[in-house]
Amino acid sequence: MKIHEYQGKQILEKYGVAVPRGRATDKVGEVEAIAKELGTSKVVVKAQIHAGGRGKGGGVKVVDVADVKETADQILGMTLKTHQTGPEGQEVRKILIEEAMDIQKELYIGVLVDRSKSRPAIMASEAGGMEIEEVAAAAPEKIFKVAIDPAVGIQPYQARLLAFKLGIPKEMMRDATSFIMKLYQCFIAEDCSMAEINPLILTGDGRVLALDCKMTIDDNALFRHKDTQEFRDLNEEEPLEIEASKHELNYIKLDGNIGCMVNGAGLAMATMDIIKHTGGEPANFLDVGGGASEEQVENAFKIILADKNVKAVFINILGGILRCDRLATGVVNAAKKVKVDIPIIIRMEGTNMDEGKAILNESGMEFILADGMRDGAEKAVAALK
Repeated sequence: MKIHEYQGKQILEKYGVAVPRGRATDKVGEVEAIAKELGTSKVVVKAQIHAGGRGKGGGVKVVDVADVKETADQILGMTLKTHQTGPEGQEVRKILIEEAMDIQKELYIGVLVDRSKSRPAIMASEAGGMEIEEVAAAAPEKIFKVAIDPAVGIQPYQARLLAFKLGIPKEMMRDATSFIMKLYQCFIAEDCSMAEINPLILTGDGRVLALDCKMTIDDNALFRHKDTQEFRDLNEEEPLEIEASKHELNYIKLDGNIGCMVNGAGLAMATMDIIKHTGGEPANFLDVGGGASEEQVENAFKIILADKNVKAVFINILGGILRCDRLATGVVNAAKKVKVDIPIIIRMEGTNMDEGKAILNESGMEFILADGMRDGAEKAVAALK
Protein backbone atom coordinates (compact mmCIF):
# COMPACT_ATOMS: atom_id res chain seq x y z
CA MET A 1 0.00 0.00 0.00
CA LYS A 2 1.40 3.36 -1.06
CA ILE A 3 0.88 6.34 1.22
CA HIS A 4 1.29 10.09 0.77
CA GLU A 5 4.39 12.04 1.71
CA TYR A 6 2.73 13.76 4.68
CA GLN A 7 1.51 10.40 6.00
CA GLY A 8 4.98 8.91 5.68
CA LYS A 9 6.42 11.83 7.62
CA GLN A 10 3.87 11.28 10.40
CA ILE A 11 5.15 7.71 10.69
CA LEU A 12 8.80 8.82 10.60
CA GLU A 13 8.20 11.21 13.49
CA LYS A 14 7.02 8.31 15.66
CA TYR A 15 10.57 6.93 15.46
CA GLY A 16 12.36 10.22 16.02
CA VAL A 17 13.30 10.80 12.37
CA ALA A 18 13.59 14.56 11.84
CA VAL A 19 11.24 16.12 9.26
CA PRO A 20 10.32 19.75 8.46
CA ARG A 21 7.33 21.21 10.25
CA GLY A 22 4.16 21.28 8.18
CA ARG A 23 0.53 20.29 7.84
CA ALA A 24 -1.61 18.85 5.04
CA THR A 25 -4.97 20.22 3.99
CA ASP A 26 -7.56 19.87 1.26
CA LYS A 27 -8.92 23.41 1.75
CA VAL A 28 -7.35 26.55 0.25
CA GLY A 29 -8.94 28.59 3.04
CA GLU A 30 -6.71 26.91 5.64
CA VAL A 31 -3.30 27.48 4.04
CA GLU A 32 -2.69 31.02 5.32
CA ALA A 33 -3.32 29.95 8.92
CA ILE A 34 -0.96 26.99 8.50
CA ALA A 35 1.75 29.23 7.03
CA LYS A 36 1.44 31.66 9.96
CA GLU A 37 1.72 28.79 12.43
CA LEU A 38 5.04 27.81 10.85
CA GLY A 39 6.41 31.29 11.47
CA THR A 40 8.77 31.37 8.46
CA SER A 41 9.04 33.97 5.72
CA LYS A 42 8.86 31.31 3.01
CA VAL A 43 6.90 28.06 2.80
CA VAL A 44 6.71 25.13 0.41
CA VAL A 45 3.42 24.10 -1.19
CA LYS A 46 3.59 20.42 -2.17
CA ALA A 47 1.00 18.42 -4.13
CA GLN A 48 0.19 15.10 -2.48
CA ILE A 49 -0.17 12.31 -5.03
CA HIS A 50 1.28 8.81 -5.25
CA ALA A 51 3.91 9.69 -7.85
CA GLY A 52 7.41 11.04 -8.10
CA GLY A 53 8.58 13.97 -10.22
CA ARG A 54 6.05 16.35 -8.68
CA GLY A 55 8.45 19.29 -8.74
CA LYS A 56 9.14 18.95 -12.46
CA GLY A 57 5.40 18.83 -13.09
CA GLY A 58 4.73 22.07 -11.21
CA GLY A 59 3.40 20.41 -8.06
CA VAL A 60 6.05 21.75 -5.63
CA LYS A 61 6.68 25.47 -5.19
CA VAL A 62 8.62 27.60 -2.68
CA VAL A 63 6.77 30.89 -2.12
CA ASP A 64 6.53 33.85 0.23
CA VAL A 65 3.90 33.51 2.93
CA ALA A 66 1.97 36.34 1.27
CA ASP A 67 1.59 34.25 -1.89
CA VAL A 68 0.73 30.93 -0.27
CA LYS A 69 -3.02 31.11 -0.85
CA GLU A 70 -2.68 31.96 -4.55
CA THR A 71 -0.17 29.15 -5.07
CA ALA A 72 -2.29 26.65 -3.14
CA ASP A 73 -5.27 27.57 -5.28
CA GLN A 74 -3.22 26.82 -8.41
CA ILE A 75 -2.00 23.42 -7.21
CA LEU A 76 -5.03 22.08 -5.35
CA GLY A 77 -7.38 20.53 -7.88
CA MET A 78 -4.89 20.59 -10.76
CA THR A 79 -4.25 17.52 -12.89
CA LEU A 80 -0.58 16.89 -12.22
CA LYS A 81 1.33 15.01 -14.91
CA THR A 82 4.68 13.37 -14.15
CA HIS A 83 6.68 10.51 -15.62
CA GLN A 84 5.01 8.21 -13.07
CA THR A 85 1.39 9.29 -13.55
CA GLY A 86 1.35 8.76 -17.30
CA PRO A 87 -0.16 11.21 -19.80
CA GLU A 88 -3.56 11.16 -18.08
CA GLY A 89 -2.11 12.71 -14.90
CA GLN A 90 -3.49 12.60 -11.38
CA GLU A 91 -5.84 15.08 -9.69
CA VAL A 92 -4.35 16.81 -6.64
CA ARG A 93 -6.84 16.50 -3.78
CA LYS A 94 -4.54 17.44 -0.90
CA ILE A 95 -1.51 19.67 -0.41
CA LEU A 96 1.22 19.89 2.22
CA ILE A 97 2.24 23.32 3.53
CA GLU A 98 5.73 23.05 4.98
CA GLU A 99 8.46 25.34 6.28
CA ALA A 100 11.12 26.24 3.71
CA MET A 101 14.54 24.93 4.66
CA ASP A 102 18.06 26.34 4.32
CA ILE A 103 19.37 23.47 2.18
CA GLN A 104 23.13 23.11 2.04
CA LYS A 105 23.30 19.62 0.57
CA GLU A 106 20.85 17.09 -0.91
CA LEU A 107 21.46 13.36 -0.47
CA TYR A 108 19.55 10.11 -1.03
CA ILE A 109 18.86 7.25 1.34
CA GLY A 110 16.36 4.44 1.09
CA VAL A 111 15.57 1.14 2.78
CA LEU A 112 14.11 -1.65 0.69
CA VAL A 113 14.02 -5.43 0.39
CA ASP A 114 16.94 -6.94 -1.52
CA ARG A 115 15.33 -10.10 -2.88
CA SER A 116 18.62 -11.40 -4.26
CA LYS A 117 20.00 -11.56 -0.71
CA SER A 118 16.66 -12.19 1.07
CA ARG A 119 17.22 -9.36 3.51
CA PRO A 120 16.70 -5.61 3.90
CA ALA A 121 19.22 -3.29 2.31
CA ILE A 122 20.01 0.40 2.71
CA MET A 123 20.92 2.36 -0.42
CA ALA A 124 22.62 5.73 -0.23
CA SER A 125 23.92 8.27 -2.72
CA GLU A 126 25.37 11.77 -2.74
CA ALA A 127 23.21 12.45 -5.79
CA GLY A 128 20.10 13.43 -3.84
CA GLY A 129 17.11 15.25 -5.31
CA MET A 130 17.33 13.16 -8.50
CA GLU A 131 15.43 10.06 -9.50
CA ILE A 132 17.54 7.19 -8.17
CA GLU A 133 16.86 5.27 -11.41
CA GLU A 134 18.58 8.08 -13.35
CA VAL A 135 21.57 7.95 -11.01
CA ALA A 136 21.80 4.17 -11.36
CA ALA A 137 21.79 4.45 -15.15
CA ALA A 138 24.14 7.42 -15.52
CA ALA A 139 26.52 7.03 -12.55
CA PRO A 140 26.09 3.69 -10.74
CA GLU A 141 29.34 4.26 -8.85
CA LYS A 142 27.56 6.98 -6.87
CA ILE A 143 25.21 4.46 -5.24
CA PHE A 144 26.28 2.55 -2.13
CA LYS A 145 24.38 -0.39 -0.67
CA VAL A 146 24.63 -2.18 2.66
CA ALA A 147 22.73 -5.42 3.36
CA ILE A 148 21.33 -5.77 6.89
CA ASP A 149 21.09 -9.08 8.72
CA PRO A 150 17.44 -9.16 9.87
CA ALA A 151 18.35 -11.33 12.86
CA VAL A 152 20.51 -8.62 14.46
CA GLY A 153 19.28 -5.46 12.74
CA ILE A 154 21.33 -2.48 11.69
CA GLN A 155 24.59 -1.98 13.55
CA PRO A 156 26.08 1.44 14.39
CA TYR A 157 29.18 0.78 12.28
CA GLN A 158 26.98 0.19 9.22
CA ALA A 159 25.17 3.50 9.74
CA ARG A 160 28.53 5.28 10.21
CA LEU A 161 29.87 3.68 7.02
CA LEU A 162 26.88 4.95 5.04
CA ALA A 163 27.20 8.43 6.57
CA PHE A 164 30.91 8.45 5.65
CA LYS A 165 30.10 7.37 2.07
CA LEU A 166 27.59 10.23 1.87
CA GLY A 167 30.29 12.73 2.80
CA ILE A 168 28.59 13.88 5.99
CA PRO A 169 30.69 16.53 7.81
CA LYS A 170 32.31 15.39 11.05
CA GLU A 171 30.19 17.68 13.21
CA MET A 172 26.96 16.18 11.76
CA MET A 173 28.09 12.54 11.75
CA ARG A 174 26.34 11.65 15.03
CA ASP A 175 22.97 13.02 13.88
CA ALA A 176 23.29 11.38 10.46
CA THR A 177 24.13 8.00 12.01
CA SER A 178 21.15 8.29 14.35
CA PHE A 179 18.92 9.29 11.43
CA ILE A 180 19.90 6.19 9.42
CA MET A 181 19.38 3.81 12.34
CA LYS A 182 15.97 5.28 13.18
CA LEU A 183 14.91 5.10 9.54
CA TYR A 184 15.75 1.39 9.47
CA GLN A 185 13.89 0.82 12.76
CA CYS A 186 10.83 2.51 11.24
CA PHE A 187 11.11 0.34 8.10
CA ILE A 188 11.08 -2.87 10.16
CA ALA A 189 8.50 -1.88 12.78
CA GLU A 190 6.01 -0.60 10.21
CA ASP A 191 6.45 -3.59 7.86
CA CYS A 192 7.52 -1.40 4.96
CA SER A 193 8.54 -2.74 1.59
CA MET A 194 10.20 0.61 0.87
CA ALA A 195 11.07 3.75 2.83
CA GLU A 196 12.81 6.29 0.60
CA ILE A 197 14.10 9.73 1.63
CA ASN A 198 14.90 11.81 -1.44
CA PRO A 199 16.27 14.22 -0.66
CA LEU A 200 17.83 13.77 2.74
CA ILE A 201 19.10 17.28 3.46
CA LEU A 202 21.82 18.92 5.50
CA THR A 203 20.78 22.42 6.58
CA GLY A 204 22.76 25.58 7.25
CA ASP A 205 22.12 25.30 10.99
CA GLY A 206 23.57 21.78 11.12
CA ARG A 207 20.45 19.60 11.01
CA VAL A 208 19.78 16.34 9.15
CA LEU A 209 16.18 16.07 7.89
CA ALA A 210 13.92 14.08 5.58
CA LEU A 211 12.77 16.72 3.12
CA ASP A 212 10.67 14.21 1.21
CA CYS A 213 9.39 10.73 1.99
CA LYS A 214 8.08 7.92 -0.17
CA MET A 215 6.83 4.93 1.80
CA THR A 216 5.13 1.67 0.83
CA ILE A 217 3.62 -0.73 3.38
CA ASP A 218 3.49 -4.48 2.78
CA ASP A 219 -0.18 -5.33 2.18
CA ASN A 220 0.27 -8.71 3.85
CA ALA A 221 1.20 -7.02 7.15
CA LEU A 222 -1.55 -4.40 7.28
CA PHE A 223 -3.54 -6.50 9.76
CA ARG A 224 -0.86 -5.54 12.29
CA HIS A 225 -1.29 -1.82 11.62
CA LYS A 226 -4.92 -0.82 12.03
CA ASP A 227 -4.00 2.88 12.22
CA THR A 228 -1.98 2.71 9.00
CA GLN A 229 -4.87 1.11 7.13
CA GLU A 230 -6.66 4.46 7.42
CA PHE A 231 -3.95 6.03 5.23
CA ARG A 232 -5.16 4.19 2.14
CA ASP A 233 -6.30 6.68 -0.50
CA LEU A 234 -8.65 4.98 -2.95
CA ASN A 235 -8.58 8.06 -5.20
CA GLU A 236 -4.95 7.21 -6.03
CA GLU A 237 -5.68 3.61 -7.02
CA GLU A 238 -7.01 2.03 -10.20
CA PRO A 239 -10.81 1.50 -9.75
CA LEU A 240 -10.71 -1.99 -11.27
CA GLU A 241 -7.90 -3.01 -8.90
CA ILE A 242 -9.97 -1.76 -5.97
CA GLU A 243 -12.95 -3.79 -7.16
CA ALA A 244 -10.76 -6.88 -7.56
CA SER A 245 -9.42 -6.56 -4.02
CA LYS A 246 -13.00 -6.70 -2.70
CA HIS A 247 -13.31 -10.20 -4.16
CA GLU A 248 -9.80 -11.32 -3.09
CA LEU A 249 -8.55 -11.35 -6.66
CA ASN A 250 -4.97 -10.47 -7.64
CA TYR A 251 -5.45 -7.98 -10.48
CA ILE A 252 -3.16 -5.37 -12.02
CA LYS A 253 -4.31 -3.29 -14.97
CA LEU A 254 -1.93 -2.98 -17.92
CA ASP A 255 -2.04 -1.08 -21.21
CA GLY A 256 -2.79 -3.91 -23.68
CA ASN A 257 -6.01 -5.18 -25.24
CA ILE A 258 -6.05 -8.93 -24.49
CA GLY A 259 -7.61 -9.63 -21.10
CA CYS A 260 -6.12 -12.54 -19.14
CA MET A 261 -7.73 -14.79 -16.53
CA VAL A 262 -5.37 -17.37 -15.04
CA ASN A 263 -5.04 -19.44 -11.86
CA GLY A 264 -1.60 -19.12 -10.32
CA ALA A 265 0.86 -16.23 -10.43
CA GLY A 266 3.53 -18.16 -12.32
CA LEU A 267 1.09 -19.29 -14.99
CA ALA A 268 -0.25 -15.73 -15.21
CA MET A 269 3.26 -14.39 -15.90
CA ALA A 270 3.87 -17.12 -18.49
CA THR A 271 0.54 -16.30 -20.13
CA MET A 272 1.43 -12.63 -20.48
CA ASP A 273 4.83 -13.62 -21.88
CA ILE A 274 3.38 -15.89 -24.55
CA ILE A 275 0.83 -13.26 -25.55
CA LYS A 276 3.71 -10.82 -26.09
CA HIS A 277 5.70 -13.51 -27.90
CA THR A 278 2.86 -14.09 -30.37
CA GLY A 279 2.49 -10.38 -31.12
CA GLY A 280 -0.21 -9.34 -28.65
CA GLU A 281 -0.36 -7.05 -25.64
CA PRO A 282 -1.82 -8.25 -22.30
CA ALA A 283 -4.39 -5.92 -20.76
CA ASN A 284 -3.95 -7.17 -17.21
CA PHE A 285 -2.43 -9.57 -14.75
CA LEU A 286 -5.23 -11.54 -13.11
CA ASP A 287 -4.65 -14.51 -10.83
CA VAL A 288 -7.94 -15.91 -9.53
CA GLY A 289 -6.03 -18.28 -7.24
CA GLY A 290 -5.97 -22.03 -6.96
CA GLY A 291 -9.14 -22.31 -4.91
CA ALA A 292 -11.39 -19.74 -6.58
CA SER A 293 -15.13 -20.21 -6.29
CA GLU A 294 -17.61 -19.91 -9.16
CA GLU A 295 -18.55 -16.49 -7.80
CA GLN A 296 -14.92 -15.31 -7.84
CA VAL A 297 -14.50 -16.53 -11.40
CA GLU A 298 -17.66 -14.68 -12.36
CA ASN A 299 -16.44 -11.47 -10.71
CA ALA A 300 -13.02 -11.81 -12.33
CA PHE A 301 -14.64 -12.12 -15.76
CA LYS A 302 -16.75 -9.00 -15.13
CA ILE A 303 -13.69 -7.00 -14.04
CA ILE A 304 -11.80 -7.94 -17.20
CA LEU A 305 -14.72 -6.92 -19.40
CA ALA A 306 -15.11 -3.63 -17.53
CA ASP A 307 -11.80 -2.50 -19.04
CA LYS A 308 -12.82 -0.71 -22.25
CA ASN A 309 -9.42 -1.42 -23.82
CA VAL A 310 -10.03 -5.19 -23.77
CA LYS A 311 -10.87 -6.49 -27.26
CA ALA A 312 -10.40 -10.21 -26.56
CA VAL A 313 -10.10 -12.43 -23.48
CA PHE A 314 -7.73 -15.36 -23.03
CA ILE A 315 -8.70 -17.67 -20.14
CA ASN A 316 -5.85 -20.05 -19.33
CA ILE A 317 -6.60 -22.51 -16.53
CA LEU A 318 -4.71 -25.51 -15.19
CA GLY A 319 -7.42 -27.40 -13.30
CA GLY A 320 -6.45 -28.60 -9.85
CA ILE A 321 -8.18 -27.25 -6.76
CA LEU A 322 -9.95 -24.93 -9.18
CA ARG A 323 -11.74 -27.58 -11.23
CA CYS A 324 -12.36 -26.92 -14.91
CA ASP A 325 -16.13 -27.42 -14.52
CA ARG A 326 -16.24 -24.78 -11.77
CA LEU A 327 -14.37 -22.34 -13.99
CA ALA A 328 -16.64 -23.04 -16.96
CA THR A 329 -19.77 -22.52 -14.86
CA GLY A 330 -18.48 -19.21 -13.53
CA VAL A 331 -17.56 -17.94 -17.00
CA VAL A 332 -20.91 -18.97 -18.50
CA ASN A 333 -22.86 -17.32 -15.66
CA ALA A 334 -20.87 -14.11 -16.04
CA ALA A 335 -21.24 -14.09 -19.83
CA LYS A 336 -25.03 -14.39 -19.46
CA LYS A 337 -25.14 -11.38 -17.11
CA VAL A 338 -22.73 -9.17 -19.05
CA LYS A 339 -23.16 -8.37 -22.72
CA VAL A 340 -20.17 -10.06 -24.38
CA ASP A 341 -19.37 -8.90 -27.91
CA ILE A 342 -15.66 -9.77 -28.02
CA PRO A 343 -13.91 -13.11 -28.62
CA ILE A 344 -13.41 -15.34 -25.55
CA ILE A 345 -10.59 -17.86 -25.95
CA ILE A 346 -10.42 -20.63 -23.34
CA ARG A 347 -7.66 -23.15 -22.71
CA MET A 348 -8.24 -25.56 -19.84
CA GLU A 349 -6.34 -28.64 -18.73
CA GLY A 350 -6.62 -30.83 -15.66
CA THR A 351 -9.34 -31.84 -13.23
CA ASN A 352 -12.79 -32.29 -14.82
CA MET A 353 -11.55 -30.88 -18.13
CA ASP A 354 -14.09 -32.84 -20.22
CA GLU A 355 -16.96 -31.71 -17.97
CA GLY A 356 -15.80 -28.11 -18.27
CA LYS A 357 -15.63 -28.23 -22.04
CA ALA A 358 -19.09 -29.79 -22.15
CA ILE A 359 -20.49 -26.90 -20.08
CA LEU A 360 -18.96 -24.40 -22.51
CA ASN A 361 -20.17 -26.25 -25.61
CA GLU A 362 -23.72 -26.59 -24.25
CA SER A 363 -23.96 -22.96 -23.13
CA GLY A 364 -25.09 -21.73 -26.53
CA MET A 365 -22.29 -19.15 -26.55
CA GLU A 366 -19.46 -18.85 -29.04
CA PHE A 367 -16.41 -19.60 -26.93
CA ILE A 368 -13.19 -20.41 -28.80
CA LEU A 369 -11.51 -23.45 -27.28
CA ALA A 370 -7.72 -23.74 -27.51
CA ASP A 371 -5.38 -26.72 -27.36
CA GLY A 372 -2.45 -25.49 -25.28
CA MET A 373 -1.07 -22.10 -24.25
CA ARG A 374 0.55 -21.21 -27.54
CA ASP A 375 -2.59 -22.12 -29.49
CA GLY A 376 -4.67 -20.01 -27.10
CA ALA A 377 -2.38 -16.99 -27.40
CA GLU A 378 -2.27 -17.26 -31.20
CA LYS A 379 -6.05 -17.51 -31.38
CA ALA A 380 -6.42 -14.47 -29.12
CA VAL A 381 -4.05 -12.40 -31.28
CA ALA A 382 -5.76 -13.66 -34.46
CA ALA A 383 -9.19 -12.82 -33.05
CA LEU A 384 -8.18 -9.15 -32.74
CA LYS A 385 -7.59 -9.04 -36.48
